[in-house]
Amino acid sequence: MSTDSATREDAVGRQAAAGGEAAPAPLLVELVALAHRRLTTGLAAALAEEDCTVDQWRVLRALADGQGHPMGELAQSLLIPQASLSRLVDSLADTGQVYRRHDEHDRRRITAHLSRAGRTRLARLDALAAAHDSAVRAACDLPAATAGPLARIAAL
Repeated sequence: MSTDSATREDAVGRQAAAGGEAAPAPLLVELVALAHRRLTTGLAAALAEEDCTVDQWRVLRALADGQGHPMGELAQSLLIPQASLSRLVDSLADTGQVYRRHDEHDRRRITAHLSRAGRTRLARLDALAAAHDSAVRAACDLPAATAGPLARIAAL
């Protein structure tokens, strides 16, 4: 039985036990939201070992390509409000993990870059995230390197 089927049957069973009508089957958006919350909670606990938040880790990963990214571009790609992203980058800059630089072509634009210390820290954080990912995949009986439908949903 798939996890989705089990979730629906659990909801129907709870509703029937309460003497009411069966609850409607969960929508995809509900399942994705629930999965997101559970996955993020587990990842947050793993990253807390390195005193890092999920959003800080996401910023470091986005900067790992070595290109340097304008704040607006980062905010848009990470779906983080620009004010929140500025605070995240400030905290990462204060600890030497990222630095800001004026854009070579437009001195008015500031780009964020991953420092050597940030790259070193990111390697440790990625190891924690990979262990969490492996544990989740094993618990859900998911193949190791496939994202499949979730990657397509994330790209919408």
